[in-house]
Amino acid sequence: MTATAISFPKRGAEDFIREVKAEVAGYFTATGRSTKADWTMWLKTVVLVAVVVGPYAAIMSNRLSPLVMLGFAFLMGIGMAGVGFGISHDALHGAYSSNATVNRLLGLSFDLLGANSYMWKLTHNVIHHTYTNIDGVDEDIDFAPFLRLSPHARHHWQHRYQHFYAFATYSIAVLFWVFVKDYRYFLKRDLGPYKNKRHPPGEVALLIVTKLLYYSWMIVIPLLVLHLAWWQFLIGFLTVQLTAGLILGVVFQLAHVVEGTDYPLPDATGAMENTWLVHEMITTSNFAPRNRVVGWYVGGLNYQVEHHLFPKICSVHYPAISAIVRRTAEAHGIPYNEHATLWGAIRSHYRMLKRLGRDPRMARSATTSTMTNPWEHRAASKQRA
Repeated sequence: MTATAISFPKRGAEDFIREVKAEVAGYFTATGRSTKADWTMWLKTVVLVAVVVGPYAAIMSNRLSPLVMLGFAFLMGIGMAGVGFGISHDALHGAYSSNATVNRLLGLSFDLLGANSYMWKLTHNVIHHTYTNIDGVDEDIDFAPFLRLSPHARHHWQHRYQHFYAFATYSIAVLFWVFVKDYRYFLKRDLGPYKNKRHPPGEVALLIVTKLLYYSWMIVIPLLVLHLAWWQFLIGFLTVQLTAGLILGVVFQLAHVVEGTDYPLPDATGAMENTWLVHEMITTSNFAPRNRVVGWYVGGLNYQVEHHLFPKICSVHYPAISAIVRRTAEAHGIPYNEHATLWGAIRSHYRMLKRLGRDPRMARSATTSTMTNPWEHRAASKQRA
C-alpha cells in the first residue's frame, strides 16, 4: 500500500498551535475533568438507545395501528441518527472512554445500525480528518458524481440543479450506505490517498456478520412478525432510512460545505500551503453553538472546529473548549468559521450548492483561498446567520 504524497508543512503558526494546545490542556488540568465522557454522556447514551429500541419494540408488539407504527418508524429514524452522532462517533474516535474495549464495544453500535465501523474509521477518522476539503482525496466531498461539493471538482450539466435535489439525495444516504457504500469501499483498490489498500480478513468477516444482523432485525424479523402487507412494511422501512439519512446528510454537510470554508489544493509536489492544524481551521465551520438542544442531539458536531482539532476529546467538552479555541484563533488572526444558527447554516449550505452548481469559475473565486495571506477572509462565514 502506498499513499499519495500530500504533505503539510511542519512550520507555520507555531505560536497559535502551541498556545491552543496548552490552553485546552490547562482547562482540563484546572477543572480536574477527564477528557472523556462524563455522566451526562452516559445518560444521553441510554436515552438515544431507548429512542431506537423503544419504538422498535412497540412496532413489533403488533398492538398498534399502521399509522401509529409509521409515527414510531419516524421516531426510530431520529433515534438512529442520534445514536450515530452521540454514541458511535465519539466511540470510533476513541473519545468516549480511555478504555479501548469500551470504545470498541460502543463503536459496534455503528455496525448494528447497518454501517461498517472499520470503514468509517478509515474514510472518516483518517482520510477526512487528515485531508479535509481536498478535492480528489476527501471522500466526504466526493461521494456522489451528481453532487458537486468542491469548486475544483469536475462540473457537469446536472450540477446546475443540485440545490433542488441535494437534500433528497442526502435522505437516501443511509440506504446507500447499508446496501452499497460499504461493499463498494471494501472492493475498491484505491481509497482516498491509499493505493492497493488491503483490508484485514477479520474486518471483512465482521462486515458480513454485522450486515446480516442488521438485515435480520430491520427486515427479516419484521416481515415474519408484523401483521402488515409487504408494501406497508416497505413504507415503514423507508421512513426509518430516509429520516436518518436526511438528518445525517445535512448535519455533516454543514461542517465543511458552507460559505467561509476553503478548499485548498497541494502544489505540484504535493505540499500544502498551511500546517495541518491551520488547514483544519480554514476548512471547517461550526453552527448553532448556543443551541443546547441541537448540540445535545448531534453529539457536539455543531462544534466541528473543536472536533477536528481535538477529535479524541469527548464531545461533551466542546462547548467549554470552544471559547478557548475562538479566543486563541482571534488573537493570532486565524479564522474561526461559524454560523450562529442551524437554519443559517442550512441556508448557507443551500447557497453553496447553488453557487457550485451554477458557475465553476464563480464558485472557485468565491470559495477558494487564493490570496497571499491565506487567512485574509477570516470573517467570511460570519456575515450570514
